Formats: sequence, structure tokens, C-alpha cells
Amino acid sequence: QVHLVESGGGLVRPGGSLKLTCAASGNSFSNSTMGWFRQAPGKEREVVAVVDWRLPDAYYADSVKGRFAISRDNGKKLVYLHMYGLKAEDTAVYYCAASRQTGIPNSTPAYDDWGQGTQVTVSA
Repeated sequence: QVHLVESGGGLVRPGGSLKLTCAASGNSFSNSTMGWFRQAPGKEREVVAVVDWRLPDAYYADSVKGRFAISRDNGKKLVYLHMYGLKAEDTAVYYCAASRQTGIPNSTPAYDDWGQGTQVTVSA
């Protein structure tokens, strides 16, 4: 099992940037696929980006390609989501999650462990 804690959310103006950090604890982190998901009010939770434990394989939702970048530091047990060119539609609670499935799963049922989430609000 992997315990996850997200940080770095906040209020940012359209076009701005944020970096989210996910701190993990547990022995299986280095072999886990890590993902960032988000959930806006009234909407289902959706995948944002996923990174394989081996790197550099990664998956991005079409809505964030070219604007967001996911990375991980296995030694420090950290996962990052760098967000650039933020838009109002990026407003959501962002969750970090860990999966023990191989490959790059991009659906919520594939993930075993979840953080509590961090709010990102993009507004002028």
C-alpha cells in the first residue's frame, strides 16, 4: 500500500502556472505507476497524466497535452505535475494515485491508492 499526500494547489490567474507535488510513503512506490486525476464540481473524476515507474513513458489527457508535464523522483518518493497555460476549465480538485498494474493505465478503477486531493482554482 502507498500513502499519498498532495500539495501545491491554489488560486491562479488564467495563463498562469502551478506545480503540484505528491509525497508518497510505502515500500511499493518505486514499482507503482503514478497518476494525477482531477474532479470538477458535478463531473466525474478524470485522468490528467500518468507516469510509468520506469520512465520516460507517460500518458496525457488530450485536454492537457502540451501544457502539463508529469515527472517522478523515485529516490525521494515524489511525483510532480507541472501545469502551464492554465485555463478556467482546469479548475478542479487534483488527486494523486498509485496503481500496481503494469503499463500506463488511465482509468480510475486501475488505481489502488489515492490522496486526499488539492484544490486548483483558475480565475481572474
